[in-house]
Amino acid sequence: MHNYNHYLNLINEAINDIDYPQQPAHLYEPIAYTMALGGKRVRPVLTLMTCEAMGGDLRQAVNVALGIELFHNFTLLHDDVMDRADVRRGKPTVHRKWDDNVAILSGDAMLTMATQTVSRVDKDILPDLLELFNDTAMKIYEGQQYDMDYENRNDVTVDEYINMIRLKTSVLLGCACKAGALVARTSPENADKVYEMAVNLGIAFQLQDDYLDVWGDPATFGKEIGGDIANNKKTYLLINAIHHAAGNDEKTLKHWLADNTSHKQEKIKAVTALYEDLGLKDLARNAIINYSHKALDLLHEVKMNYDAYKVFESIINQLADRER
Repeated sequence: MHNYNHYLNLINEAINDIDYPQQPAHLYEPIAYTMALGGKRVRPVLTLMTCEAMGGDLRQAVNVALGIELFHNFTLLHDDVMDRADVRRGKPTVHRKWDDNVAILSGDAMLTMATQTVSRVDKDILPDLLELFNDTAMKIYEGQQYDMDYENRNDVTVDEYINMIRLKTSVLLGCACKAGALVARTSPENADKVYEMAVNLGIAFQLQDDYLDVWGDPATFGKEIGGDIANNKKTYLLINAIHHAAGNDEKTLKHWLADNTSHKQEKIKAVTALYEDLGLKDLARNAIINYSHKALDLLHEVKMNYDAYKVFESIINQLADRER
């Protein structure tokens, strides 16, 4: 097994080698811009890692990994439009740099490019791979719809939220690992085990995102701190606050949830303090650790070589304790 940077370099080389048509410029330039923003490339790296850990040929997995990264960035591009987000990875989002229509159409093109790229595999694994990819896409759309539905509800439960982030975020990590397993032609049982491991890792990953949106360092997080609070976005923290706040805490929370004025920084500061008073900082950290441990337990049920276990363990621990 290689280290994370080796796989990351392979993915970045593949991204740099994408040959975009020159015209129409407003269709392809935003895609190139989005893919050049960088990021951890966790999903394609996991595809390559899983493939190699199970004895597969990395060269056979690069297109699959690249397609998954294209798909992931397509979802971010459209999410930014729906969330009215101004910044992604420290840079203006596509809909801010161009406009909404450009972002929507370029995102559509990215989805098709992703499917085309994932399909560049041997014919014997193509049906299973496309079934996994398309099933994952539908689950992500379901998760996004739940996310939007929950914006208008104040009775969302923690279980509902965990299911939503499983669909919206975690299943793509599961897909990334299982796709690598399919390329390696491991057993269906082994492919399913690595999928479940990655899904639990994905839940920990999203809970960490919720945590960092409140307590992260803006210099490393790449997004505006407190954006979820400012937009009343249903996160693990807000849902728990709604269920646990009582007395003056409940009044304070209701006040700020109803506040849609320009008191943005004041709101972020007040709600962050409320979260801390309610013990939600520790609650969130414990949830992140819990799902990370589930991922580690499932990892040890997967059949792969010892060196691979150690690399995967390192990745899981790093993602559960990241700062960006």
